[in-house]
Amino acid sequence: MDPVLLEIMKSLLTAVAEEMGGTLGRTGYSPNIKERRDYSCAVFDAQGDMVAQAAHIPVHLGAMPLSVKAALERFGHLDEGDIIVLNDPYFGGSHLPDITMVSPVYAGGQLMGYVASRAHHADVGGIAPGSMPLAREIFQEGLIIPPVKLQRRGEIDDAVLDLITRNSRTPQERLGDLSAQIAAQRIGIRRMRELAERYGLDTVQQYMAFLQDYAERMVRDLIRRMPKGEYTFRDLMDDDGFGTVDIPIVVTVRVHEDHLEVDFSGTARQVLGGINAVLSVTLSAVFYVIRCLLADDQVPTNAGIFRPVRVIAPEGTLVNAQFPRAVAAGNVETSQRITDAVLGAFAHALPHIVPAASQGTMNNLTIGGDDPRTGERFAYYETIAGGMGASATADGLSGVHVHMTNTLNTPAEAMEYAYPLRVTRYELRRGSGGRGKHKGGDGVYREVELLADATVTILSERRRHAPYGLFGGEPGARGENRYYPHDPHQVDAAVEGHPHVGGAILLPGKITFAARSGDRVGIATPGGGGYGEETSNE
Repeated sequence: MDPVLLEIMKSLLTAVAEEMGGTLGRTGYSPNIKERRDYSCAVFDAQGDMVAQAAHIPVHLGAMPLSVKAALERFGHLDEGDIIVLNDPYFGGSHLPDITMVSPVYAGGQLMGYVASRAHHADVGGIAPGSMPLAREIFQEGLIIPPVKLQRRGEIDDAVLDLITRNSRTPQERLGDLSAQIAAQRIGIRRMRELAERYGLDTVQQYMAFLQDYAERMVRDLIRRMPKGEYTFRDLMDDDGFGTVDIPIVVTVRVHEDHLEVDFSGTARQVLGGINAVLSVTLSAVFYVIRCLLADDQVPTNAGIFRPVRVIAPEGTLVNAQFPRAVAAGNVETSQRITDAVLGAFAHALPHIVPAASQGTMNNLTIGGDDPRTGERFAYYETIAGGMGASATADGLSGVHVHMTNTLNTPAEAMEYAYPLRVTRYELRRGSGGRGKHKGGDGVYREVELLADATVTILSERRRHAPYGLFGGEPGARGENRYYPHDPHQVDAAVEGHPHVGGAILLPGKITFAARSGDRVGIATPGGGGYGEETSNE
């Protein structure tokens, strides 16, 4: 192995995934793709093992490989020019809005590997606009797409494309975003072929294997430096939206000589509401934490990182839900709590590396209805930033997306142009970060006025249980959801009975309700936890 060529190959393969992402973002149709960049792209070897992923969405890290495996298991062999599309969480997906495409790459008639993209589509059907509803089973969350061929030997199957778009409230937007994904697949194939032409197919494939071996060695070296032992942490989900509250996630990390066990035995059983996480989401959270502990940007992100780690997630629990449980919030909310719990366990072993809890939620807000400007349906979706946890060396950042989400915000101008919505307030939530030797980052307050009647869904966490501080640091402030009806005497039954503060109705963490034009919805996001005891002179 030539170490110089290893570094070159690492950069080139990562660049393929990054260029795929750039293509997807530039050609995407919806604000969720082109503004928030809610997508991921990756490169896989001929066995379906990930060799490179761009720094996009962490929650896709462990899930996309399972989607590729599911596609290969379903079809066995993919021809040149094929594209497999799927979103089924029980076949390697995460939740239904995340649609994955998988394409084989052939060079000189030989299979070189695969490229894949995953993008969050703002509506794929279901009982509420935005496809992030309070659901009791997955069938209520949207269209389920098992692995199916969208493109056969270079020819798009219009029937499959029509099936997907017809099941969305915003079919033209879906068509635009799906077309952007197809473009990303094509650019990935082209760049991979160029690598084979330049370096030779055998050399590229050999270094794909070398890169995975290198990442594995780096993780095993990290484990050897950890204090050996067993470390347990327990955290709580607020609720499932249907009355079950204080739902525990328990994780025990066992550090052996050169491998880890991450055991979720003791975690709550799966619940009625959609906070259930499928196994691929749990794997993503665990592998994300391992990647963060490496703390070296030069280590490639690939399947080698996963090899020294065994995850035990009992079937039928909150972290390994079984079909047909609802899972829309498992991807966005439970993934954050799994991350918090795994980091909390590692904090006992690596106190100077692991930070306090960040906001621990994505604060999902979806609004959908009829746009009076165009007469067409609209579906807006966004996750909202919050506070980052403080560390042993620094305060936490304020107003950022943390851990399992790595998206941007939708700029007010882009939101108001695309939707009948108006941003009335957007500011840091000063003082919401936990106090300590190092202070947790502050959350934000984002308030949106509806300019049309619409259905609103909020899926959020850390409204009952605050983000924890570490080693004497105080917890961050809990989040809060506020509703300001234009006419307080005309409100949906779903919001009646909730407490009033001033002119606002305080909403629970998870709710769907009908709102009217002129109403405002405000999301106050949690702050990050503090780290260490605050000294007397501070």
